[in-house]
Amino acid sequence: MTHVVLDSCIRCKYTDCVDVCPVDCFREGPNMLVIDPDECIDCAVCIPECPVEAIVAEEDVPKSQQQFIELNAELAKEWPSITRTKEPLPDADDWKDAKSKLDQLQR
Repeated sequence: MTHVVLDSCIRCKYTDCVDVCPVDCFREGPNMLVIDPDECIDCAVCIPECPVEAIVAEEDVPKSQQQFIELNAELAKEWPSITRTKEPLPDADDWKDAKSKLDQLQR
């Protein structure tokens, strides 16, 4: 199994999870992070680090967000690795409680 970043990361991109990842499986897009399922070792140390609860185990992905399993795998092949914490997006706090943000995803 692997972990998956859900839509609550979109337009926030908090990177607290990146520093604790022992295998550097996070990839950085313009306004979201994803997890490379081929690199993730399912250690779960990233889950409590996310302030918007955007990371879940693959088996816990809600039905309404199942597309994020494939989306993480697809985008992980395109986006570069991120291994250090960065500042969140400037308006992250404005977006952290928003729901259904898939239409805001920038590739």
